[in-house]
Amino acid sequence: MDATGSSVTAVRGGLYQLGLLQSPLVVDPDEEIDEDRPFGLGSIKRVFEEDPPWFSPAFAVVEFDVRRSYDALRRRQIEAETEAWESATEEYREMEREMMEKKLAPNLPYVKSLFLGWFEPFRDAILKEQVLQVEKKQKAAYATHIGLLPADKMAVIVMHKMMRLLMTGEDEGSVRVVQAAVHVGEAIENENTSFRETGTLEDKEREILQKRIAKLLRKNSLIEVRKLMRNQDNFEPWGRDAQAKLGSRLIELLLESAYVQPPVNQLADAPPEIRPAFRHLLKRMAKHDGTRFGYRYGVIECDPLVHSGFDSSARHMVVPYMPMLIPPQKWEGYNNGGYLFLPSHVMRTHGSRPQQDTIKSVPRKQLQKVYEALNTLGSTRWRVNKRVLSVVQNLWNRGGGIAGLVERADIPLPGKPNSEDATEISKWWWSVKKAKKMNRERHAQRCDIELKLSVAQKLRDEDEFYYPHNVDFRGRAYPMHSHLNHLNSDLCRGVLEFAEGRPLGKSGLHWLKIHLANLYAGGVDKLSNGMRVAFVEDNLDNIFDSAERPIDGKCWWLNADDPFQCLAACMDLSDALKNSLPYRAISHLPIHQGPSVADLTVELERLPPLVYPSPTENDLLDGSCNGLQHYAALGRDTMEAAAVNLVAGDKPADVYSGIADRVRDTMERDMKKDPATNPYASLAKILFDQVDRKLVKQTVMTSVYGVTYVGAREQIKKRLMERSFITDDRLLFSASCYAAKVILTALEEMFRAARGIKRWLNDCAKIKTTLQVLALQRESRSVLMKQQKMAFPPNFVHSLDGSHMMMTAIACRKAGLQFAGVHDSFWTHACDVDQMNRILREQFVELYSIPVLENLLESFQASFPTLDFPPLPTRGDFDLREVLESPYFFN
Repeated sequence: MDATGSSVTAVRGGLYQLGLLQSPLVVDPDEEIDEDRPFGLGSIKRVFEEDPPWFSPAFAVVEFDVRRSYDALRRRQIEAETEAWESATEEYREMEREMMEKKLAPNLPYVKSLFLGWFEPFRDAILKEQVLQVEKKQKAAYATHIGLLPADKMAVIVMHKMMRLLMTGEDEGSVRVVQAAVHVGEAIENENTSFRETGTLEDKEREILQKRIAKLLRKNSLIEVRKLMRNQDNFEPWGRDAQAKLGSRLIELLLESAYVQPPVNQLADAPPEIRPAFRHLLKRMAKHDGTRFGYRYGVIECDPLVHSGFDSSARHMVVPYMPMLIPPQKWEGYNNGGYLFLPSHVMRTHGSRPQQDTIKSVPRKQLQKVYEALNTLGSTRWRVNKRVLSVVQNLWNRGGGIAGLVERADIPLPGKPNSEDATEISKWWWSVKKAKKMNRERHAQRCDIELKLSVAQKLRDEDEFYYPHNVDFRGRAYPMHSHLNHLNSDLCRGVLEFAEGRPLGKSGLHWLKIHLANLYAGGVDKLSNGMRVAFVEDNLDNIFDSAERPIDGKCWWLNADDPFQCLAACMDLSDALKNSLPYRAISHLPIHQGPSVADLTVELERLPPLVYPSPTENDLLDGSCNGLQHYAALGRDTMEAAAVNLVAGDKPADVYSGIADRVRDTMERDMKKDPATNPYASLAKILFDQVDRKLVKQTVMTSVYGVTYVGAREQIKKRLMERSFITDDRLLFSASCYAAKVILTALEEMFRAARGIKRWLNDCAKIKTTLQVLALQRESRSVLMKQQKMAFPPNFVHSLDGSHMMMTAIACRKAGLQFAGVHDSFWTHACDVDQMNRILREQFVELYSIPVLENLLESFQASFPTLDFPPLPTRGDFDLREVLESPYFFN
């Protein structure tokens, strides 16, 4: 054996030897380890270390089957958490062996055939690097981490991670180097944490500990075993720098190892062409107007042959953080709760050491309510609505382009004109650029839908599953699984329902009808509750038809703003009304309650930055109403409170329509001015008929979160482009500038108290301190003034809506309700809506009975006693208890 082979053996034997006490699994001492398994990983028998909290020995024999069922689910959950990457790796080992034996490549899905071709050279490159870092005296920065996993498992993780990033990235077939490096490094760290394979103990120490554990196991002292294992587990998080350095090197090795070859029929008579599957490029940062900054950033771009198979590849990707088959572990500390063995942290710090240190230093008692709220959210039982999923899958198989599903086909690129006219060529160039942009967006949406449907199909036959939750630094709670959850799109919400069913009751049937009307929307959701019920009763024939023949019938449900949720409600209502006793019909449908003037859109925070920019409509789950409701509660202004439904009314107030009316009034005045002296006169004439609630909606939404003039201009420009009303690019830009100015002015006029509080928060943030260092992307003692000023007010308001949601979750649990919540959107069973409505109003009043701004100012002054902060803004005399009687506060 040569020196390299000897070193490889040493690496395999030393680095990959399973460490008994550093594995999250307990090894049965009476079971033999299969040393022939690759890298010395033996077959491990799992011992389940604790009973579920609800199980008691006093249960009768009937409960034996329940316990047995729970144990089976627990085994499956542990396998899903600990063996996902190992199973994927073993699959490629087996395919490689089969290919070598049969001298023939197996028939595989496209992405797996690519992976199989890259697997051996990439694995060998990693192994060579591992050996090199063992032998080198001057080791690389990533040397301590690159040997923590077997080379083949590391190769599989990197390939899957890179493909998922490329599928879901904003740019067509490319991903930023920094983002990719951190994601890859984090994935390696997570796998190492959940299944660490090191040889840190001496043989004698391991033998002693093994005997001690075996003795405890024989006594059934499983809690003591867990404590002993945790004492041996001194894991220290790597941090972003270490993740990025390891990820960068692994990506570099992938770029050197992965190649693609066009099919034979594309080569004609030319010699075989083999080219890199990925390449590293530098791009320039783009401004809003399409021009480029001097700043450049690195991206990894995939070859078109790789990109062409993305749409059909998503279902083959490994998703480690799946919904759980059993209730999550209760949160009891920073990294103690959530998943059984996958790394779980109560706060999403994105590698920020200051944030990690801060949350770890907070006394447990102070975080008890946070833990309680997260445990409540995690205990909600979900299941897949099979009927809705079948409809979604059927429409998707037919090509999409309906019910909010993106078209599965790309837009054809316009052909180049024969004319040499510069204007014609310019128009063609811009039309090609626009088509390519739309195709990029379609591509990302197709991959996203494939991932969602893949998860839904895997969970289709499960009786129930659970979503562990954690929070961001603002205190907003999120499911830890990112693809299929109730935070997500209409598709996700449509195919999810409560696993527990409850009888509708009289009030439940009433709220089910209101819920269906809200989902249909189209202006119906702005009517009084009584008129919404009347709308549903007038459309019962359409509702029955939608439930019975969703694809081949009249398809009334497709006209809804939220079609798949509307379809689920049609099915639920149809089942109830066809029951001889409708009030006793069992309903699994989550009934939504949210701010009444806000339309619900989608928030997907795959990797949110530590300074949160102004959200776009596609990023935003909570509408403007809730942010303005919190500002109105802080400012106690009666007029503003009425505008956002803190005061009772015959029908819900619509803040978007109110702003649109003010904008039209301004434009009407401008239209009467002389165009020769006032450039706005002609723009006002062009835009007047285009002003409606949809045009102003996104800017009103994001005004609470610090939207800038430039941001507002781009939002308006996008809305106008969708209408194809203005085709000239220069006129479109000028019109967008004018409309943004008028809308922002209308907001200033309508919400003066809210703007005053926002201005006060801005002024506090401008003071030169390290106040917001936790919210900065770079860990530094310096403060980026402009970013801090923009970030602080929206982050503060987000922390308030997060607090309200958590308070409501805890109160609902104590009242015996099933509860799901995301920021300002709450769900429960139809029969419990009245009770949840009372609870969420009481909790809102309780939250603002606390002197929130006074406490904030006191905390500033206590933290920075040498600095002068501005005085608190003037506030009104609105009686917050009026919220208790407001039917449209949430509805």
